[in-house]
Amino acid sequence: MSEITRVLKTFIAYLKRPDLYPELGRKIIKNTVNRGNAFKGKEKTNSWAATKSISQQEAIIKLFGADMTPFRREFQDILKTAQQKEIECPVKMGGPGALELIYYACEFTNAKNVVETGVAYGWSSLATLLSLEKRNGVLYSSDMPYLAQDGDRFVGYVVPKNLKSNWKLFRFADKESLPKIFTECSSFDVLHYDSDKSYNGRMWAYEELYKKLRKGGVFISDDIGDNSAYQDFCEKNNIETTVVEYEGKYIGVFIK
Repeated sequence: MSEITRVLKTFIAYLKRPDLYPELGRKIIKNTVNRGNAFKGKEKTNSWAATKSISQQEAIIKLFGADMTPFRREFQDILKTAQQKEIECPVKMGGPGALELIYYACEFTNAKNVVETGVAYGWSSLATLLSLEKRNGVLYSSDMPYLAQDGDRFVGYVVPKNLKSNWKLFRFADKESLPKIFTECSSFDVLHYDSDKSYNGRMWAYEELYKKLRKGGVFISDDIGDNSAYQDFCEKNNIETTVVEYEGKYIGVFIK
């Protein structure tokens, strides 16, 4: 599919969904007036992250006092099945990230309520739910419809059916999904951000999510090297963060 065809198909799909008009307006502004904003401060933050970064294993020991090696062994069959489902999926989305970091954040906090933005195949959702099911907790997820790929039915594809009873999925942009989620739950043990990559989008969501994270809860943000939003947010709020280097990218994580 050519870029022009993809953009046109996405625009038409938006027009068919009045409930997504607010996000359509934001995307038009983001890709025209604020186009340069997406990468604001990228060089600064990558330099900053490189000097601070540690491995996922080191971060899990430092923050949660846990050994991450049992995760792959304990859930070997589930992860193998999920990997096969991803391979077979006709729509390509983002692959698995730092699953152990998410899982052990939930274990450390004895999480019962978790919020995440960005789902795709559902790898992070799977890691979260493997912990939450032990306490009959709930994962609240925000994820935009995959309008250009006809991939809606594959969102959360790797999550087994037996875990979905602990999962509430909101299919709107964060600015519509998060207020709906907050009406159902006002305090969270863990939050995982992996959605709007723009500087403004991140800063808005970080502030809203941080207010709902309980003291002692864990804040995780993927791809913090895209721009300086995460660094700026931490500095503004006097937060001492850990930076994890994972597969050439940086993840921010701290305990509130």
